[in-house]
Amino acid sequence: MIRLAVRVRRADAELALADLLTFAPSGVEETDISADVVEFAIYGAPGEIPELPDLEAAAGGALVEIRTTEVADDWSERWRAFHQPILVGGRLHVRPPWCPPHAAAPGEPPVRELVIDPGQAFGTGAHDTTRLCLELLLGLADDPMVERGAVVDVGCGSGVLAIAAVALGWGPAVGVDHDPASVQATRENAAVNGVAVAAHRHDLVYDGPSPHAPLVLANLLRPLLLRVAQEGFAQDRVPDRLIASGLLRAEADEVADAFAQRLGLVEADRREGGEWAALLLQRA
Repeated sequence: MIRLAVRVRRADAELALADLLTFAPSGVEETDISADVVEFAIYGAPGEIPELPDLEAAAGGALVEIRTTEVADDWSERWRAFHQPILVGGRLHVRPPWCPPHAAAPGEPPVRELVIDPGQAFGTGAHDTTRLCLELLLGLADDPMVERGAVVDVGCGSGVLAIAAVALGWGPAVGVDHDPASVQATRENAAVNGVAVAAHRHDLVYDGPSPHAPLVLANLLRPLLLRVAQEGFAQDRVPDRLIASGLLRAEADEVADAFAQRLGLVEADRREGGEWAALLLQRA
């Protein structure tokens, strides 16, 4: 088995990924290499992976490096071991399907199980950015002043944020992503968890502003979040609240300022973990 890794500049990662997915429609593995570099990896047998000139053209000016390595035949099992369950706020247990449910200690309140199959590209919720979004979502769920209405998950990936929102009482829920494999993963994971999420393809770069809802969840990288702040939402409607992540700590102030200036959404809360940050923005 061959692992073909394409490293690109973080600022251009979303655009490079959209082009790379034409060569790997079933998805890629994403790894944070540094504050400035993201790696996308494709697995395949010799002769099945894309040619280097094609990858170089797809990555374009974002390209930093391409690496090819051989991996052991048990790579799929080792990949499974990489995805571990997490317990968020003592209330949401997010796990891949091959991990057991949470074993509650005596006297511990019950938790909601969210079973998320990551595929090879999407993640189960253990990444800091997703976990921080879930923490902010739990905070909203605990606020008696927050009405639980419609929600949109922009860049839904595996669907974990939309599924969690429905589990906590929001709905109807919509998930959008530029990657058809993410749309399919969201639909399948929603069905497994017994919740309704209407997922469809939407590319923020080519298809115009994001769909609107009173609550928007946007775990994206900085360039796309700034695009959302600049272009707004469908029908020029502004959400009541927006949870935004995919941000490095050093990028959070810039993104918060962009939403405040363009859409009047001001920072109400911020969570940080590792090198990452998540923002809760709401109407002033």
